[in-house]
Amino acid sequence: MGFLNFIGIKKKRPKIGLALGGGGARGFSHLGALKAFEEYGLTFDYVCGTSAGSLVGAFYSAGYTFSEIFNIAKTIKIKDIKTNKIVFMPSKTDGIEKIITDNLGDINIEDLKKPFSAVAVDLKSTNEVCITKGNLAKAVAGSCCVPGIFQPVEFEGKILCDGGLQNTLPSDIPKLMGCDYVVAIDVNKSRGYGTSSTKVFDVLACTIRILMKGNVINGYINGDVVLKPETKRFKSTSTEGYLDMIDEGYREAIDRMPEILALFQGRAPKNKIKIKKDNLEII
Repeated sequence: MGFLNFIGIKKKRPKIGLALGGGGARGFSHLGALKAFEEYGLTFDYVCGTSAGSLVGAFYSAGYTFSEIFNIAKTIKIKDIKTNKIVFMPSKTDGIEKIITDNLGDINIEDLKKPFSAVAVDLKSTNEVCITKGNLAKAVAGSCCVPGIFQPVEFEGKILCDGGLQNTLPSDIPKLMGCDYVVAIDVNKSRGYGTSSTKVFDVLACTIRILMKGNVINGYINGDVVLKPETKRFKSTSTEGYLDMIDEGYREAIDRMPEILALFQGRAPKNKIKIKKDNLEII
Protein backbone atom coordinates (compact mmCIF):
# COMPACT_ATOMS: atom_id res chain seq x y z
CA MET A 1 0.00 0.00 0.00
CA GLY A 2 1.40 3.38 -0.99
CA PHE A 3 1.79 6.22 1.52
CA LEU A 4 -0.94 8.33 -0.13
CA ASN A 5 -3.42 5.45 0.09
CA PHE A 6 -2.38 4.78 3.69
CA ILE A 7 -3.32 8.30 4.80
CA GLY A 8 -6.56 8.20 2.83
CA ILE A 9 -5.55 10.19 -0.21
CA LYS A 10 -6.25 8.52 -3.51
CA LYS A 11 -3.77 9.12 -6.28
CA LYS A 12 -5.46 10.77 -9.24
CA ARG A 13 -5.49 8.60 -12.37
CA PRO A 14 -3.58 10.21 -15.22
CA LYS A 15 -5.52 11.49 -18.21
CA ILE A 16 -4.95 9.15 -21.15
CA GLY A 17 -5.46 9.98 -24.81
CA LEU A 18 -5.87 7.70 -27.80
CA ALA A 19 -4.48 8.66 -31.23
CA LEU A 20 -5.67 6.64 -34.21
CA GLY A 21 -3.57 6.97 -37.36
CA GLY A 22 -4.54 6.90 -41.02
CA GLY A 23 -4.09 3.97 -43.37
CA GLY A 24 -7.20 3.42 -45.47
CA ALA A 25 -8.65 -0.08 -45.18
CA ARG A 26 -5.80 -1.01 -42.85
CA GLY A 27 -7.81 0.93 -40.28
CA PHE A 28 -9.54 -2.37 -39.50
CA SER A 29 -6.51 -3.02 -37.28
CA HIS A 30 -7.74 -0.25 -34.98
CA LEU A 31 -10.72 -2.42 -34.14
CA GLY A 32 -8.51 -5.22 -32.86
CA ALA A 33 -6.78 -2.82 -30.48
CA LEU A 34 -10.14 -1.53 -29.25
CA LYS A 35 -11.17 -5.12 -28.54
CA ALA A 36 -8.08 -5.60 -26.38
CA PHE A 37 -8.66 -2.33 -24.52
CA GLU A 38 -12.25 -3.37 -23.87
CA GLU A 39 -11.19 -6.75 -22.48
CA TYR A 40 -8.88 -5.01 -20.01
CA GLY A 41 -11.53 -2.46 -19.04
CA LEU A 42 -9.50 0.49 -20.33
CA THR A 43 -11.27 3.70 -21.26
CA PHE A 44 -9.60 6.75 -22.78
CA ASP A 45 -10.24 10.35 -21.83
CA TYR A 46 -9.64 11.91 -25.23
CA VAL A 47 -9.71 10.48 -28.74
CA CYS A 48 -8.14 11.91 -31.87
CA GLY A 49 -8.03 10.42 -35.34
CA THR A 50 -6.63 11.05 -38.77
CA SER A 51 -8.34 9.72 -41.90
CA ALA A 52 -9.49 6.12 -41.25
CA GLY A 53 -8.57 6.70 -37.62
CA SER A 54 -11.09 9.53 -37.42
CA LEU A 55 -13.85 7.24 -38.68
CA VAL A 56 -13.11 4.56 -36.07
CA GLY A 57 -12.54 7.21 -33.42
CA ALA A 58 -15.93 8.80 -34.05
CA PHE A 59 -17.75 5.54 -33.28
CA TYR A 60 -15.55 4.80 -30.27
CA SER A 61 -16.18 8.30 -28.92
CA ALA A 62 -19.91 7.76 -29.40
CA GLY A 63 -19.68 4.90 -26.91
CA TYR A 64 -19.82 2.04 -29.41
CA THR A 65 -18.28 -1.26 -28.29
CA PHE A 66 -15.91 -3.32 -30.40
CA SER A 67 -18.75 -5.65 -31.44
CA GLU A 68 -20.98 -2.76 -32.45
CA ILE A 69 -18.26 -1.13 -34.55
CA PHE A 70 -17.30 -4.50 -36.05
CA ASN A 71 -20.89 -5.21 -37.14
CA ILE A 72 -20.92 -1.93 -39.05
CA ALA A 73 -17.39 -2.14 -40.42
CA LYS A 74 -17.77 -5.64 -41.86
CA THR A 75 -20.54 -4.43 -44.16
CA ILE A 76 -18.52 -1.55 -45.63
CA LYS A 77 -17.28 -2.01 -49.18
CA ILE A 78 -14.79 0.23 -50.97
CA LYS A 79 -17.36 0.81 -53.73
CA ASP A 80 -19.71 2.25 -51.10
CA ILE A 81 -17.09 4.84 -50.19
CA LYS A 82 -15.45 5.59 -53.54
CA THR A 83 -18.61 5.92 -55.57
CA ASN A 84 -17.15 7.33 -58.78
CA LYS A 85 -16.14 4.47 -61.09
CA ILE A 86 -14.31 6.71 -63.58
CA VAL A 87 -10.52 6.37 -63.27
CA PHE A 88 -8.74 9.52 -62.02
CA MET A 89 -12.11 11.14 -61.26
CA PRO A 90 -12.41 11.91 -57.53
CA SER A 91 -15.56 10.83 -55.70
CA LYS A 92 -17.64 12.96 -53.39
CA THR A 93 -17.44 12.03 -49.72
CA ASP A 94 -21.16 11.23 -49.49
CA GLY A 95 -20.39 7.54 -48.84
CA ILE A 96 -18.19 8.35 -45.84
CA GLU A 97 -20.72 10.80 -44.46
CA LYS A 98 -23.51 8.25 -44.89
CA ILE A 99 -21.70 5.73 -42.67
CA ILE A 100 -21.77 8.31 -39.89
CA THR A 101 -25.30 9.64 -40.35
CA ASP A 102 -26.92 6.22 -40.89
CA ASN A 103 -25.51 4.93 -37.61
CA LEU A 104 -24.87 7.92 -35.36
CA GLY A 105 -27.29 10.41 -36.86
CA ASP A 106 -26.69 13.93 -38.13
CA ILE A 107 -24.90 15.01 -34.97
CA ASN A 108 -22.13 17.37 -33.97
CA ILE A 109 -18.81 16.40 -32.41
CA GLU A 110 -19.99 18.03 -29.19
CA ASP A 111 -22.76 15.42 -28.95
CA LEU A 112 -20.32 12.51 -28.59
CA LYS A 113 -19.83 10.83 -25.23
CA LYS A 114 -16.04 11.29 -25.26
CA PRO A 115 -14.04 14.37 -26.27
CA PHE A 116 -13.02 13.81 -29.88
CA SER A 117 -11.23 15.60 -32.68
CA ALA A 118 -10.60 14.81 -36.32
CA VAL A 119 -7.41 15.98 -38.03
CA ALA A 120 -7.56 17.40 -41.54
CA VAL A 121 -5.65 19.91 -43.69
CA ASP A 122 -7.06 23.16 -45.03
CA LEU A 123 -6.09 23.67 -48.67
CA LYS A 124 -6.59 27.43 -48.36
CA SER A 125 -4.10 28.01 -45.57
CA THR A 126 -2.18 24.70 -45.95
CA ASN A 127 -2.46 24.41 -42.16
CA GLU A 128 -3.26 21.33 -40.15
CA VAL A 129 -6.77 21.60 -38.71
CA CYS A 130 -7.89 19.95 -35.48
CA ILE A 131 -11.70 19.83 -35.59
CA THR A 132 -13.23 19.74 -32.12
CA LYS A 133 -16.78 20.89 -32.89
CA GLY A 134 -19.31 21.07 -35.68
CA ASN A 135 -20.92 18.47 -37.91
CA LEU A 136 -19.36 15.07 -37.21
CA ALA A 137 -19.97 13.53 -40.64
CA LYS A 138 -18.41 16.49 -42.46
CA ALA A 139 -15.42 16.59 -40.09
CA VAL A 140 -14.69 12.88 -40.54
CA ALA A 141 -15.18 13.12 -44.30
CA GLY A 142 -12.72 16.00 -44.45
CA SER A 143 -10.17 14.04 -42.44
CA CYS A 144 -10.57 11.03 -44.79
CA CYS A 145 -10.47 13.06 -48.01
CA VAL A 146 -7.42 11.66 -49.81
CA PRO A 147 -6.43 14.07 -52.63
CA GLY A 148 -7.19 12.65 -56.06
CA ILE A 149 -9.48 9.99 -54.56
CA PHE A 150 -12.10 12.29 -53.04
CA GLN A 151 -13.26 15.81 -53.71
CA PRO A 152 -12.27 18.27 -50.96
CA VAL A 153 -14.84 18.97 -48.26
CA GLU A 154 -16.08 22.47 -47.48
CA PHE A 155 -16.31 22.93 -43.73
CA GLU A 156 -16.62 26.14 -41.70
CA GLY A 157 -15.10 28.26 -44.46
CA LYS A 158 -12.24 25.84 -45.02
CA ILE A 159 -11.50 23.38 -47.83
CA LEU A 160 -10.48 20.17 -46.13
CA CYS A 161 -8.50 17.17 -47.29
CA ASP A 162 -6.79 14.20 -45.67
CA GLY A 163 -5.12 15.01 -42.35
CA GLY A 164 -2.36 12.56 -43.23
CA LEU A 165 -0.74 15.25 -45.37
CA GLN A 166 0.41 16.95 -42.17
CA ASN A 167 -0.24 14.62 -39.24
CA THR A 168 -0.89 10.98 -40.05
CA LEU A 169 -0.41 9.81 -36.44
CA PRO A 170 -1.80 12.64 -34.27
CA SER A 171 -0.23 11.72 -30.92
CA ASP A 172 0.46 15.36 -30.15
CA ILE A 173 -3.18 16.46 -30.27
CA PRO A 174 -4.37 14.70 -27.07
CA LYS A 175 -1.37 16.17 -25.24
CA LEU A 176 -2.23 19.64 -26.48
CA MET A 177 -5.69 18.96 -25.08
CA GLY A 178 -4.32 18.17 -21.63
CA CYS A 179 -3.62 14.43 -21.64
CA ASP A 180 -0.73 13.13 -19.56
CA TYR A 181 -0.07 10.12 -21.77
CA VAL A 182 -1.04 8.98 -25.25
CA VAL A 183 -1.46 5.52 -26.73
CA ALA A 184 -1.05 5.81 -30.51
CA ILE A 185 -1.84 3.24 -33.19
CA ASP A 186 0.01 3.30 -36.50
CA VAL A 187 -1.78 0.89 -38.84
CA ASN A 188 0.51 1.69 -41.77
CA LYS A 189 4.07 1.29 -40.52
CA SER A 190 5.25 -0.03 -43.92
CA ARG A 191 4.29 3.23 -45.65
CA GLY A 192 7.88 4.03 -46.64
CA TYR A 193 8.65 1.07 -48.90
CA GLY A 194 10.61 1.87 -52.08
CA THR A 195 10.46 0.91 -55.75
CA SER A 196 12.87 -0.29 -58.41
CA SER A 197 10.65 1.09 -61.17
CA THR A 198 11.36 4.34 -63.02
CA LYS A 199 7.83 4.64 -64.40
CA VAL A 200 6.24 8.01 -63.69
CA PHE A 201 3.36 6.81 -61.54
CA ASP A 202 5.54 4.39 -59.58
CA VAL A 203 8.05 7.16 -58.86
CA LEU A 204 5.29 9.57 -57.81
CA ALA A 205 3.72 6.97 -55.54
CA CYS A 206 7.08 6.21 -53.95
CA THR A 207 7.77 9.92 -53.48
CA ILE A 208 4.49 10.33 -51.60
CA ARG A 209 5.33 7.34 -49.41
CA ILE A 210 8.70 8.87 -48.55
CA LEU A 211 7.01 12.13 -47.54
CA MET A 212 4.47 10.24 -45.44
CA LYS A 213 7.27 8.32 -43.73
CA GLY A 214 8.79 11.59 -42.54
CA ASN A 215 5.35 12.79 -41.51
CA VAL A 216 4.83 10.01 -38.95
CA ILE A 217 8.00 10.67 -36.94
CA ASN A 218 6.27 13.35 -34.87
CA GLY A 219 3.60 10.81 -33.96
CA TYR A 220 6.21 8.36 -32.73
CA ILE A 221 7.92 11.02 -30.64
CA ASN A 222 4.74 12.16 -28.90
CA GLY A 223 3.19 8.72 -28.39
CA ASP A 224 4.06 7.19 -25.02
CA VAL A 225 3.12 3.75 -26.33
CA VAL A 226 2.94 3.37 -30.11
CA LEU A 227 1.25 0.23 -31.40
CA LYS A 228 2.41 -0.87 -34.87
CA PRO A 229 0.43 -3.91 -36.05
CA GLU A 230 1.80 -5.89 -39.00
CA THR A 231 -0.28 -4.75 -41.96
CA LYS A 232 2.21 -4.79 -44.83
CA ARG A 233 0.54 -7.74 -46.56
CA PHE A 234 -2.78 -5.90 -46.76
CA LYS A 235 -3.81 -3.17 -49.20
CA SER A 236 -4.99 0.18 -47.96
CA THR A 237 -7.49 0.19 -50.84
CA SER A 238 -9.11 -3.20 -50.18
CA THR A 239 -11.09 -4.70 -47.31
CA GLU A 240 -9.91 -8.19 -48.22
CA GLY A 241 -8.44 -9.85 -45.16
CA TYR A 242 -10.18 -7.50 -42.73
CA LEU A 243 -10.51 -10.23 -40.09
CA ASP A 244 -6.76 -10.79 -40.20
CA MET A 245 -6.19 -7.04 -39.90
CA ILE A 246 -8.32 -7.00 -36.76
CA ASP A 247 -6.33 -9.94 -35.39
CA GLU A 248 -3.06 -8.08 -36.01
CA GLY A 249 -4.32 -5.03 -34.11
CA TYR A 250 -5.52 -7.20 -31.24
CA ARG A 251 -2.26 -9.15 -31.07
CA GLU A 252 -0.14 -6.00 -31.00
CA ALA A 253 -2.26 -4.42 -28.26
CA ILE A 254 -2.13 -7.56 -26.10
CA ASP A 255 1.64 -7.86 -26.57
CA ARG A 256 2.14 -4.25 -25.47
CA MET A 257 -0.48 -4.30 -22.71
CA PRO A 258 2.03 -4.17 -19.80
CA GLU A 259 3.32 -0.85 -21.16
CA ILE A 260 -0.21 0.47 -21.67
CA LEU A 261 -1.27 -0.52 -18.15
CA ALA A 262 1.76 1.29 -16.76
CA LEU A 263 0.44 4.51 -18.32
CA PHE A 264 -2.99 4.06 -16.76
CA GLN A 265 -1.39 3.39 -13.39
CA GLY A 266 0.85 6.46 -13.71
CA ARG A 267 3.97 4.32 -13.49
CA ALA A 268 5.57 5.51 -16.72
CA PRO A 269 7.85 8.54 -17.07
CA LYS A 270 6.19 11.48 -18.74
CA ASN A 271 7.42 12.73 -22.10
CA LYS A 272 9.02 16.08 -21.41
CA ILE A 273 8.97 17.26 -25.02
CA LYS A 274 7.19 20.59 -25.34
CA ILE A 275 4.79 20.69 -28.25
CA LYS A 276 4.76 23.81 -30.37
CA LYS A 277 2.92 23.96 -33.68
CA ASP A 278 2.74 27.16 -35.67
CA ASN A 279 0.74 25.61 -38.50
CA LEU A 280 -2.09 24.13 -36.40
CA GLU A 281 -5.60 25.55 -36.27
CA ILE A 282 -7.96 24.23 -33.60
CA ILE A 283 -11.60 24.81 -34.48
